[in-house]
Amino acid sequence: MPDTTVAYSCPNCGGPLEMVPGQKKIVCPYCDTEFETAALEKLFAKKEEMAAEVEKAKEAKFDTDAAGKDWTEEEMEHLRTFTCSACGAELVCDENTMATECCYCGNPTMIPSRFTGMLKPDFILPFKKTKEEAMAALKKFYEGKFLLPSNFISRNRVEDIQAMYVPFWLFDSDVHASAQFRAESDNVINTPDEVITQTSIYDCHREGTMQFRNIPVDGSKKMNDQYMESLEPFDFSEMVPFTPGYMAGCLADKYDVDAEAAASRADERVHRTAVNELEDTVTGYTRCSLTDEAVVKDKGHASYALLPVWILTTRYQDKPYTFMMNGQTGEVVGFLPYDRQKSWMVLAVVTIVMLPIFYFLVSLFLNV
Repeated sequence: MPDTTVAYSCPNCGGPLEMVPGQKKIVCPYCDTEFETAALEKLFAKKEEMAAEVEKAKEAKFDTDAAGKDWTEEEMEHLRTFTCSACGAELVCDENTMATECCYCGNPTMIPSRFTGMLKPDFILPFKKTKEEAMAALKKFYEGKFLLPSNFISRNRVEDIQAMYVPFWLFDSDVHASAQFRAESDNVINTPDEVITQTSIYDCHREGTMQFRNIPVDGSKKMNDQYMESLEPFDFSEMVPFTPGYMAGCLADKYDVDAEAAASRADERVHRTAVNELEDTVTGYTRCSLTDEAVVKDKGHASYALLPVWILTTRYQDKPYTFMMNGQTGEVVGFLPYDRQKSWMVLAVVTIVMLPIFYFLVSLFLNV
């Protein structure tokens, strides 16, 4: 690169700018926007600083080594692992629990084996909702679903309901976040001949430090991530140190995603939330768009916990449907079948209602 010039991009249109040292102002040859040289240098110095922060963020990692503990021989003696011969799911329970059906695929045969190969959780969040409350919550979940087949509730039967502790990695993170936004404000001027819109463009920089605690990431590949995030939030203030006694009569999914593999999802959630928090502070403008961002983790720690979920399996027209309920709050998630005839009826009604409005608007437009 020559010693006398530096390449920059126009903040307004993105076109290349050539800035000669000593020149007080520079004009973009593409959009004719005029910039103060000192202001432009300051802007790009900030961009270079943020680029360095992004590189630093890539190197920062959660401390996952401390997540989970080792089981004692006595504790392991009282635990069993059930393996589904159909889908391969591995479920952990105490020695008195009888698992006769896989809660994932409905396979009726579960093969017990000696417990091995899993870390002991640091914490557990005990169940608050009972089996009866889970059944009632599922019936309420059906209510008001107009497109649900009429005979779904009458012919649908709950085949299995199981209290399941789902493995979660909980991440704590202290971060420094910075973001650059392009904000625009419109000023509309009405004249006898035309309407003039003046748009002022602002470069807004926001930064700050944030603390995140107990960011949950499920450690099971078989658990639907969309389901798990929909079941949130959990009240982690009620979490207690883990003891095997809480597992009496319950299953626990055996994690197959370790803390290090789950860390990337935690980073994504932290990054997205931090940037959104900064964007919420850019107010008073007509529009706002993100142009650059960097979220650097100052501290990161992980722990291992079991969270309560009721899993309800139903069957309708020989097809299984699985629903999940937060065992602490009662939140229910799941996919329901829909009646095609009802959906066509809704579409027909909407068309009949909207058609006269459409014709009215067209005629109004043509008569203007």
